[in-house]
Amino acid sequence: MVSEFPKAPSAPHRVPWAGDRRLKKVFVNAGILLGGKGLNAFFSLGAMAVAARGLGTEQFGTLVLIHSFTQAMGEIAKFQSWQAVLRYGTPAVREGRRADFQRLLRFTVALDGLSAVAGMLLSLALVWLAGSWFEWPAERQSAVILYATSMLFMVTATPTGVLRLVDRFDLLSMQGSLGNLVRLLAGALVWLAGGGLEWFLAVWYLGTAAAGLHLFHVGRRELRRRGLLDGYRWRGGAWTAGFPGIWGFVWSTNLGITLELVFTHISTLVVGGLLGAADAALFRVARQIGEALTKPAKLLVPAIYPELARLCADGEHHVMRALVQRSALMAGVGGVLSLALAWGGGDWLLGAVLGPDFVAAYPVMLWLVAAAVVSVAAFPLEPVLISGGEAGAALRARLWSAALYLPVLLLSVQHWGLIGAGWARLFAAALTGIAFFIPVLRWFRARTA
Repeated sequence: MVSEFPKAPSAPHRVPWAGDRRLKKVFVNAGILLGGKGLNAFFSLGAMAVAARGLGTEQFGTLVLIHSFTQAMGEIAKFQSWQAVLRYGTPAVREGRRADFQRLLRFTVALDGLSAVAGMLLSLALVWLAGSWFEWPAERQSAVILYATSMLFMVTATPTGVLRLVDRFDLLSMQGSLGNLVRLLAGALVWLAGGGLEWFLAVWYLGTAAAGLHLFHVGRRELRRRGLLDGYRWRGGAWTAGFPGIWGFVWSTNLGITLELVFTHISTLVVGGLLGAADAALFRVARQIGEALTKPAKLLVPAIYPELARLCADGEHHVMRALVQRSALMAGVGGVLSLALAWGGGDWLLGAVLGPDFVAAYPVMLWLVAAAVVSVAAFPLEPVLISGGEAGAALRARLWSAALYLPVLLLSVQHWGLIGAGWARLFAAALTGIAFFIPVLRWFRARTA
């Protein structure tokens, strides 16, 4: 079989800036993603605006809390099997080991399926606790249980890894846009018809299902086009044979992403539990717009993973280091420009898109954007550790950061309200960057001495 990834020629230790084709490829792939994510950001803000205007801050906050609770349970349960597809699938495909690659797919698909079921069971077990925390009535808890079945379409790690492996970032860029487009269009119909919270929950569920089914379809299609599913069978030897350390790898990456939830969905749930649904809506809106403003820089994260995996497989550690330094610098510059944009026009954007009631999210939004700037400047650090087989070091960095952030978040929100959540997030971003930088520095020193 012809290799999907021809081996790059050996590069000198000092790679010229303009001639670094690896860096160029990262930014080309990020640009492809940006094209889709630009539409996705527009559709996402539109879907939020429709729901916010149709429900008001209190009901919209409840919608946000239910969605965040479901996503948190799903993220806790699911494995980041797309990272295993890249880490172990890259050398298998390059060396023409189709049978090994197919065994890897069987393994990761099984992990995805079990994760979806585990997430739904976890939601069922904890919904009563969430209902008590957020003061949801019994009928609201029943709606949460039904919404939890959307996890079947959220666990799409394997097709995500496949599309990144074969450089089909254009197809990935369409996936998120499709889900938010469905939420925007269907949500607009519900708004015009005067539908309430239950109808908007159904619309957001439909968006998740459409995006998930589309991703599975295009991932399978790309594998067939490349002949990587020829002779595929669900049975065929031990799934993990030939992939040393894969169980430790998937457990470490799973726990690392679970800890990252503390900085995303769980922070929204904490704000909602301590301050109420209306403040949860403001925090979620502020975080969404902050993420949209820094999205161009954040898109470098999925774009750089395949390149780092290939460079590490080839032992080109000097090229890796140059790629990390240059991409981090450019991402940081982009993040600073996003912060300036938020400072100059964020309050206008909130009022124009979501309505005057949401302008109150502007102060905390600035702090969340500042935290995102720190995060995007440090974005290559975790991919280096994952690609280099140091998932345990990445997990420890996440563990220390989350363990310190959560009590700071709770104390800050209790003492200073919504703005305290922004301060805590900036603290966490700086702490996480330091926690990743130290092991990455040691890793490069050990390999480029």
